Amino acid sequence: MISAFFHAVFYNPIYNALVALVAFIPKGDVGVAVILITIIIRLILLPFSLSAVRTQRAMKVLEPKLKELKEKHKGDKEKEAIETLALYKDAKVNPFASILTVFIQIPVLLALYWVFCYEPFSVINTARLYAITPIPHTISLEFLGIISVAGKSILLAILAGVTQFLQAHFALSGTMKPSGDGSGMQAGFQQMMGMQLKYVFPFLIAVISYTTSGAVALYFITTNIVGTLQELYVRRGVKEGVSEKV
Repeated sequence: MISAFFHAVFYNPIYNALVALVAFIPKGDVGVAVILITIIIRLILLPFSLSAVRTQRAMKVLEPKLKELKEKHKGDKEKEAIETLALYKDAKVNPFASILTVFIQIPVLLALYWVFCYEPFSVINTARLYAITPIPHTISLEFLGIISVAGKSILLAILAGVTQFLQAHFALSGTMKPSGDGSGMQAGFQQMMGMQLKYVFPFLIAVISYTTSGAVALYFITTNIVGTLQELYVRRGVKEGVSEKV
C-alpha cells in the first residue's frame, strides 16, 4: 500500500514529467532533461528549503542568547524552557520548521533519485506513462553529445563530489560551525559531523555517482549547485533580520 501510494504520488509523476521533457528537448537529450527536471522540482520545493535554511541560520544567530539563558537559569529547566520559547517567539523563529520541511522533501527527492537509477531511457516504460504524456521520437543518452548519462562517467562523478564539497563548505561556514569555546562533548560531536559532511559525504556522493550512472551524477551536480546558490541567497539577509528582532 505504501509502495503504491509512493509510486502514484511521487514516482510516476516525476517519471512522466521527465519523459515529457525528453520529448520536447531538441534531439531528446536525456542529460538536459535530468538537469531541467531537477531544477523544476527544486524550485517547487524552494519555499520549504528556504524556510529550513532560514531557521537554521536564525538559530545560529540566537545561539549566544540561548547560551545566556542556559547560564542564567542553570538548574531551573522549566524557567529556561519558558524564556527560550519566548525568545523564539520574539524572533519569529520556529525551531521545528527545518525538521518538518526536511520530511516534506524526502519522498520527492527519493523518487527523483530512484527514477534516474531504475529507469533506463534507452527503453521508455510505457506502462508508467499517462495518456497525455508524449512519447519521445528521438532519445539521446549522450549529454550534449559528449558524455553518456546511461553509463559510468568519472568526470561527472568527480564534479558531483566537488559540488557536494562546496555546498557543505558554505553550509558549515554559516550554520554548522562548532559553537562556544570549542570544547566539550557537543563541540566535539559538531566538529566530527562537520568533518564527515565536508570530506566523507562528498566522497560517498562521488562513488555513488560513478557506480550508478551519469544521470544520477547530473542529478547530484544540479542539486548541489542549486543548494549552494540557495545558501548564498539566504545568507544575505537572515542574520541582519533576526538581529533586529532580538
